[in-house]
Amino acid sequence: QVQLVESGGGLVQAGDSLRLSCVVSGPTFSTRNIAWFRQAPGKERAFVAAVMWTHDITSYGDSVKGRFTISRDNAKNAVYLQMNSLSTEDTAVYYCAADRGLQPIKTREEEYEYWGQGTQVTVSS
Repeated sequence: QVQLVESGGGLVQAGDSLRLSCVVSGPTFSTRNIAWFRQAPGKERAFVAAVMWTHDITSYGDSVKGRFTISRDNAKNAVYLQMNSLSTEDTAVYYCAADRGLQPIKTREEEYEYWGQGTQVTVSS
């Protein structure tokens, strides 16, 4: 059973930085793509970033390119999302997700099988 636990959310001001963590328990973490999605109030869940299980391949949503960085530490079964230059539009619940393994990098939520409970990020102006 794969379980994901996010942490690091909170209340920050516009322009600040925040780092989210996602710790994954269960088998074969090193073969799974891990992604971050977010859901703002009244909006659908949206892709933020993903890191492939191999070759350090990453993908980012257009709204976060150049500001957010995703990374993984296979020794710690963890994935991180470094968020810089935060704006009020980044306010959302952030979820990490894992796929079934040994797949090309993915950006659609239906391609991820396992999800965390989410962590709230609130950016005030």
